[in-house]
Amino acid sequence: MTTETRELGRDEFHLAEKLWEQYRGQKADPRHERIFGVFADGDLAATARYTKHPDGVEMDCVFTPDKYRGKGYARYVVEELIRRCGSETIFIHSTIVLISFYKTFGFSPIPEDQLPKSIKERFLFCFGEMEGCNVCPMVRKGTEIR
Repeated sequence: MTTETRELGRDEFHLAEKLWEQYRGQKADPRHERIFGVFADGDLAATARYTKHPDGVEMDCVFTPDKYRGKGYARYVVEELIRRCGSETIFIHSTIVLISFYKTFGFSPIPEDQLPKSIKERFLFCFGEMEGCNVCPMVRKGTEIR
């Protein structure tokens, strides 16, 4: 199996949306987003989305369908996003079980009130109880990209 990890062109965003039908039916916004993917034998096998909000940057939609899990594709796609965008501070909402995974990329848990307002608002349904929603806010400070 051959793999390729790269940023998707805007003309390929429909591929991510098709994959995301299995992941809460997410839609892409080419005006504010960049999408990174791992392709396995030409098929999109994993994604990570970079979204520029008015007051911060968020990574989400780190998703690998069951068919491709266990091959390290989530790691590859997050590494590529950080390689290309890691000079900026990036916020995420990690599930509790994935905190240790994101820590390997330099993300650290933070209190909810440290999230930029527009990113925090995406999780208002948790009513200030993110842990009860199985979510942990995290941040990775921007670093110089070599």
